[in-house]
Amino acid sequence: MFPATAISKLTGIEYPILLAPMAGASTPELTAAVSQSGGLGAFAAAMLPPDAIRAGVARVRELTSQPFSMNLFVLERPDPDAQQLERALELLAPIRDELGLPPGEPPANYCEDNDAQFEAVLEAKPAVASFTFGVLTKARVEALKSRGILLMGTATTVAEAKVWEALGADMICAQGSEAGAHRGTFLADFESSLVGTMALVPQMVDAVRVPVVAAGGIMDGRGIAASLMLGAAGAQLGTAFLSCPESGIPAAWRNALMHARDDQTRVSRIYSGKYARGIVNEFMRKLTPVVDDVPPYPIQNALTRAIRRASGAANNPEYLSLWAGQAASMSRGLPAAKLFDALVRETGEVLRRAGSAAASFASSSVS
Repeated sequence: MFPATAISKLTGIEYPILLAPMAGASTPELTAAVSQSGGLGAFAAAMLPPDAIRAGVARVRELTSQPFSMNLFVLERPDPDAQQLERALELLAPIRDELGLPPGEPPANYCEDNDAQFEAVLEAKPAVASFTFGVLTKARVEALKSRGILLMGTATTVAEAKVWEALGADMICAQGSEAGAHRGTFLADFESSLVGTMALVPQMVDAVRVPVVAAGGIMDGRGIAASLMLGAAGAQLGTAFLSCPESGIPAAWRNALMHARDDQTRVSRIYSGKYARGIVNEFMRKLTPVVDDVPPYPIQNALTRAIRRASGAANNPEYLSLWAGQAASMSRGLPAAKLFDALVRETGEVLRRAGSAAASFASSSVS
């Protein structure tokens, strides 16, 4: 039997399995499929303008009446240096030429208006709102709570988890170093914050009073069961769902996931300006030697957007940001509902075997 946990009780879901909010890959169909199956679907709003957020949420609610979460980055408006921009565009020029793109220019906006995005999330009133890259102001926390929205913060260290707890988070996502895509680190440098999921989760569980959700390298029922045994109240999966047909990724990215190896991912900031884990490709190989000249997020992310879109349209994986966790080779490519059912079945089987083994051990110890 799949156990009820503090997360399932808080959110009203049947199974404490959460879809990771994957900006750039999120679709209402994927969100709804996970929620409809008994988990907590996630709609990533971090890279969308408010109107698109509203439209996406409306579509999710057309597809399911079950709880779901929404996610935003914690961002301030960037103010790039002219010389830094010139250098960044110079580094990207050969790649743009290779893809047949015109010379790059600084965009009018480097990211969406975070204040307007936050208002759209408040308006949507999801069951849970999650945040990464930093912490919220007290005013924003109060605004969420006044609308009955549960708050989940992303932490990559125990210290970050304590900050979120003190701020009033209802739950904390423990993002292990195995996780794909952007690191949520906001206190120390990223290298000292690369703590593996198995090491991070029990330490975080012991350090905070609010429920902890394990994330990073979890691809099947064994990983979910292990997370629960480590004390987590739920498990969040991202890469596992990326290869589902409902996700919004290009075919080249999906194909890379289905053929990934265990040693193929790296953490780099060359794609977006913020450290993130993805599958190594030509983009990473070419720009890694000059990574010190890459501007921070969201500047680099905006400057590489046309390159990524052109690469995806051409079914060329070499200049896409192929976000993936370290266990990407376990991707299955199943429809989301079928994958979710398999995860529930596998987790139940592992927990039953563990229970039987524990009972057998206890019996033999007594005798």
